[in-house]
Amino acid sequence: MNNTTPAGATGGQRQKGAAKTARLPIKIVPAERLAKPAWIRVRAASPSTRFREIETILRANGLVTVCEEASCPNIGECFGNGGATFMIMGSLCTRRCPFCDVAHGRPDALDPAEPGRLATTIAALGLRHVVITSVNRDDLRDGGAAHFAECIGQVRARAPHTRVEILVPDFRGRLGHALDALAAAPPDVLNHNIETVPRLYPAVRPGASYGHSLALLRRCKTRYPGLRTKSGIMLGLGETDDEVLAVLHDLRDHHVDMLTIGQYLAPSGSHLPVQRYVEPATFDAFRTRALAMGFLHVAAGPLVRSSYHADQQALGAGLDDGGGGEIRRRQRTPAGADGTMMPMAVEGEPQPFRAPPNPGVWEEGDEIY
Repeated sequence: MNNTTPAGATGGQRQKGAAKTARLPIKIVPAERLAKPAWIRVRAASPSTRFREIETILRANGLVTVCEEASCPNIGECFGNGGATFMIMGSLCTRRCPFCDVAHGRPDALDPAEPGRLATTIAALGLRHVVITSVNRDDLRDGGAAHFAECIGQVRARAPHTRVEILVPDFRGRLGHALDALAAAPPDVLNHNIETVPRLYPAVRPGASYGHSLALLRRCKTRYPGLRTKSGIMLGLGETDDEVLAVLHDLRDHHVDMLTIGQYLAPSGSHLPVQRYVEPATFDAFRTRALAMGFLHVAAGPLVRSSYHADQQALGAGLDDGGGGEIRRRQRTPAGADGTMMPMAVEGEPQPFRAPPNPGVWEEGDEIY
């Protein structure tokens, strides 16, 4: 199976802001910017923290973080505390989601040395909990799932006490094959963000499917029962409170364990405008309702993001502080001195892979937004 872009392929033009959103099937109508309320305040990194150390190590190892690429407001605090969310498979996304600040373009071929560099960096930093995410890679036949698994295996070999959380794209058209690929090294936590309410999907996540994202979360939990599943939603895009509560019920009905709820902040005037700033008391109310529904852990607040204090979220959901957990105990022991992880035994026959439209090669102009 070919899981790479064509030989010699190089990344295309990096599109951000207006260049990225210009070809969307929906039109972004400029709106008067709402004044940010007092509770939207970001803490800058102190010179005495690990911010510069983390930044230097990332650059030296050629690694990318979603903290930087997506303009996360918490980067100062997280880098300062020695945390980062690593973004694998490059910094160019094959989609054009109008809420996101990650650049769009034709991605480079996968770097086979990336998992090793990532694992070495995580071990050197001594991280107890790491989050690994990626851009959408619709040019790959498994959406990049095998590369995720290779990264997890390398991290476990070199940093065995580090919990591994992955924040995955939707693997659209490739979910069965992606689940098979992850069997080689399941994570401790699998996060896939639902992002918004179904009514707003055509505008917020064009090309994505609310039902497919729910199915991904359910199928991951069914395939790997010991896995903690997690999802998140942004507020401020035009949803109603009742619609938010309906999404929370849907997530619990699909056996999601952990939840994040945060405020949408427009990266630029070319992105979807903020429709409302949700008060902290409303976030608290959503958290209370979500816990009553049975979520194991809920982080809700204006500046909460998927990976914000992810280590504390994992502990709150019952994962131990030794980097273990049921999903790890169900795996076989390493095959040899190199620590290579062996595949976990799974019940049932693997699902056959059926190539999606435009298999293997993504072209500029493909209707994957």
